[in-house]
Amino acid sequence: MSTDTPDAPADDASAEDVPADDPPSRAELAARVDELEDALAAATDEDGAKKMSIIATKGTLDMAYPPLILASTAAAFGYEVTVFHTFWGLDILHEERSKDLKLSSVGNPNMPVPNAVAALPGMDRVTTKMMEKRIADNDTATIEELLETSLDMGVEFQACQMTIDLMDYDEDDFYDGVTTGVGAATALQDMAEADIQLLV
Repeated sequence: MSTDTPDAPADDASAEDVPADDPPSRAELAARVDELEDALAAATDEDGAKKMSIIATKGTLDMAYPPLILASTAAAFGYEVTVFHTFWGLDILHEERSKDLKLSSVGNPNMPVPNAVAALPGMDRVTTKMMEKRIADNDTATIEELLETSLDMGVEFQACQMTIDLMDYDEDDFYDGVTTGVGAATALQDMAEADIQLLV
């Protein structure tokens, strides 16, 4: 029969001898919170918001959607987004032309129309109506709705000044909120500073 007795915890005596640390005062807690907030603010300033730069060069109905969908989605995720529209991409920003964008089936192997038929007069109108019906049946947002939503979310749509002059556009014909007078140098600088650059 063992006469050993259980050992007392080694730190029991020391726990009685050493007083527990005093809890921090309100002033100390407030100072610590301020310190953490300053550190967070500094980290945020250093990182900054992520940026996306998109170049839109095409003005057909099917190619108007990608830059608008990408821009609005990136803005929803907190990106600073600019979309530079040049050449036919400028039609997307034009209030009247954006409502009459066409879809051509010529040279588009994914369209269910052979090129020989697609080249017939009036076929662009047919394929455009087919796509417009599909968009409506699917409750997909229109070009105008996507533009207005993106503008509300802070997306900056830039109209290439050279193209405005070349195509003889009136700046008043663009949607409200579109930035005009933008040149290639500004677009390049914006791309250089962006985390994501896309050419559509």
